[in-house]
Amino acid sequence: MIVCITARAAGTDAPVEERFGRAPCFVFVDTETGASESVQNPLIDAAGGVGPRAVQMLSEHGATVLITGQVGGNAAKALEAGGIRAYAYRGSGSVADALAGYAAGNLTPLSLS
Repeated sequence: MIVCITARAAGTDAPVEERFGRAPCFVFVDTETGASESVQNPLIDAAGGVGPRAVQMLSEHGATVLITGQVGGNAAKALEAGGIRAYAYRGSGSVADALAGYAAGNLTPLSLS
């Protein structure tokens, strides 16, 4: 399974970013192999409609789970339509910390409706 965690920088040691569409970086982690890929967010300074376009990026990378702090209404609709489950991480930890919290079942699903 591919999990996407919003981050302030590249890598699994990077701090988690609470904003979804305006996150500087998306870190994609394959939970089966442990491999990770960091992708800079080209939408960080876009004018509008960022949430749904960011969801498209997640879909293109095969993500089925998103870990972030919060999502807007349009992004929530796009996540739901794309079948991507979203979970809240509101700590000050790293991408690896958020992933460990998800694996342990300690993250709360974000309400997308």
